Amino acid sequence: MNKKMGSNRRDFIRKTAIGAVGVTLGSHSVNAMSAKSYSKIIGSNDRIHVAIQGLGRRYNAYISAMGDKKNNIELSYLCDVMKSQRDKAAANVSKSIGAKPKLENDIRNIINDKNVDAIFMATPDHWHAPGACMAMQAGKHVFLEKPCSHNPEEGELLVAYQKKYNKVVQMGNQQRSSLQSQEIIKDIHNGVIGDAYKAIAFYTSKRGAVPHQVKANPPAGLDWDLFQGPAPRRAYTDNTWDYNWHWYGWDYGTAEMGNNATHELDIARWALDVEYPEHVGINAGKFQYKDDGWEMYDTMEATFNFADKKTIQWDGRSRNGYDKYGAGRGTIVYGSEGSAKIDRDGYRLYNLKGELIRENVVPGIEDGNALGGGGQLSAAHTVNFFDAIRGKAELTSPIDQGAISQMLTHYANIAYRIDDSFEVDETTGRIFNREAMKLWSRTYEPGWEIKSV
Repeated sequence: MNKKMGSNRRDFIRKTAIGAVGVTLGSHSVNAMSAKSYSKIIGSNDRIHVAIQGLGRRYNAYISAMGDKKNNIELSYLCDVMKSQRDKAAANVSKSIGAKPKLENDIRNIINDKNVDAIFMATPDHWHAPGACMAMQAGKHVFLEKPCSHNPEEGELLVAYQKKYNKVVQMGNQQRSSLQSQEIIKDIHNGVIGDAYKAIAFYTSKRGAVPHQVKANPPAGLDWDLFQGPAPRRAYTDNTWDYNWHWYGWDYGTAEMGNNATHELDIARWALDVEYPEHVGINAGKFQYKDDGWEMYDTMEATFNFADKKTIQWDGRSRNGYDKYGAGRGTIVYGSEGSAKIDRDGYRLYNLKGELIRENVVPGIEDGNALGGGGQLSAAHTVNFFDAIRGKAELTSPIDQGAISQMLTHYANIAYRIDDSFEVDETTGRIFNREAMKLWSRTYEPGWEIKSV
């Protein structure tokens, strides 16, 4: 292929894909008549009143969809336990979409407001499932960022609450709303690469050193007690509230598995059409900046073996930026007749000789490794949530599927914490290892436990 032909073809693919994505935002309405699994609580023309809990790096990814008049959304509340976050977000939404939401410190006050229909939850990990269950119990629909749960039991509880209260619960793995991902996954299921038997999910980042935890007074404007919420109380350590909670032990975060592996492992599981594995093994450790305050692994290779000799491998490097796969993140799916490389930009399809035979790629459609992310996939995922609430579309990432994908990250974290591999009941997802099962749940601050339903 000469250079000109290659350039023209890339231009054609880009224009075609951009056109397709343009349809994405409205395309879910096309499926309106097929959406029968959710109760139509809100009329198709009624305004949906929403709140956002957690005003850090992620919330801005929802704002364009909330501000689009076609979606008929009222942003009623902005909630965060840090006053400066509330103030900055209020200025941002006022400037970007002209919204004037109420500002709230305590999510429980929003949950008790009967005028709120749905809550977007973009808090630290330890708040996700407890907050979502409280919201569902109060009759709210929930857009729940990844990881949907802090531990395996919370995933089970989320699904149980969704079924009991019949709410729309979208997990925040936005690549499920990618037209390109949907296209290639459908083709894989229809045999375009023959029998799909293996997927490698990967993530490479250049995170730097993290300071050691030092006891300090909470900064002005931070409600430290409410930040901890469901977690056991402890003294504040400097700058924990602002992202470093990810790496300061297991009270709040779920390490890189919960933080980023969630996305690519979900694509891998979707492509191979599998649920729970039979066996989980990992090789992980802290290999960079060994003397800093990072308290978990920064490198992990995990292998999930499923029935019928299907395998998912995870290759995660949080602090070594060598670009092994030619992209910071993505999923490679191998089949008996070819392979596919899938990421947030789209996909490339190869034959057994490794030759590119088809691609659908839109560079930059969604942020890759940037903190918080955002882009057209996040906007499409948000619109899909609104359309599902109105009964116009099926959710692209319902919580019962999201919770299964999330379980893979919990398995890997548990294997790391007990330093052992284990067998899994592929029917129930439970682990055949007593030490591992001790980490099935966690210790909660008294009064914050999620009650069974």
